[in-house]
Amino acid sequence: MRRAVDLAAYALGSTSPNPTVGAVVLDAGGHPVGEGYTSPPGGPHAEIHALSMAGELARGGTLVTTLEPCNHTGRTGPCAQAIIAAGIARVVVGVVDPNPEAARGAQTLRDAGIEVEIGVEEQIAARSNEAWLAAIRSHRPFVTWKYAASLDGRAAAADGSSQWITSGEARADGHRLRAQSDAVMVGSGTILADDSHLTVRYGGKLAEAQPLRVVVDTHARTPLDANVVDSSARTLIACGDDADPDAVERLREVADVVVLPRSGEGRVDLGMLLKELYRRDVRSLLLEGGPALAGAFVDDRCIDRVVAYLAPALIGGDGTPALAGMGALSIEKAWRLQIDDVRRIGPDLRIESRPLGDR
Repeated sequence: MRRAVDLAAYALGSTSPNPTVGAVVLDAGGHPVGEGYTSPPGGPHAEIHALSMAGELARGGTLVTTLEPCNHTGRTGPCAQAIIAAGIARVVVGVVDPNPEAARGAQTLRDAGIEVEIGVEEQIAARSNEAWLAAIRSHRPFVTWKYAASLDGRAAAADGSSQWITSGEARADGHRLRAQSDAVMVGSGTILADDSHLTVRYGGKLAEAQPLRVVVDTHARTPLDANVVDSSARTLIACGDDADPDAVERLREVADVVVLPRSGEGRVDLGMLLKELYRRDVRSLLLEGGPALAGAFVDDRCIDRVVAYLAPALIGGDGTPALAGMGALSIEKAWRLQIDDVRRIGPDLRIESRPLGDR
């Protein structure tokens, strides 16, 4: 199962709206003879790759998979039927599939006389596919807020400069997070200040696959020649329903535009935007916006993971804080998280955390 989890990681960022799954086939003697992970939509699922590699050696053997095999016909056929046809005797599953359209694969296998064991290494199997699982259950993307700051929590100096607080190693890791996400989001203020491309680059080279770029632009201020609307990736701009209609139409010439109601705080309604992104098959969203947009997500309790890069620097003064918004009025009302990982990246510190309790 741990090997299957490792395999699933290869599929991160390339499978939506499908889950990221890893699978291993053992022959009747318990020897690994096949393995695989989910292809992009329309391609074989992890189980099919593993069974194809194993061939006849799969007969009488065991298939280990991080997620319950699917039981429906979509772009591809049901994995449960392929497992039955391959003569597998036993299936070991990490996590039950919560998607009602694809679920009950385990029961189909049992009905065919196959032994099925569920819940093996369930926690690590679930973590390998956490974005998809959370999105399916909540019908909105899993949101990771990524930010870089000094040790005293400043995201920019008093003059607005923020490049570069952290090291090249930390920025490279941030690009890895982008590559593993279906979409990356900023506010229009970030675009106006930094003219960001929001693309995935490795060593300056543009990656082949790019996440959807999302700009929260309530007042339709994004320049028509901004880097974020170039041809290197798809772009969605979310405007408020009271934005200048002419400005909105001009943006439609360079990007996909969605017009949404404004919330009571005056910004585009984030809940409706997340539902729209889910409808567009976005299951994982990387939030890279400035402190105002991050604060809005925190105020709405719409963040599922935080990845912070802290540089060994002190800015102080009137430097921009990493987080704005309404905030907690008292320590008792602070949103508590648990720290899941801390590591050094170059000279910087990378801290990964998730909210305590249920999502």
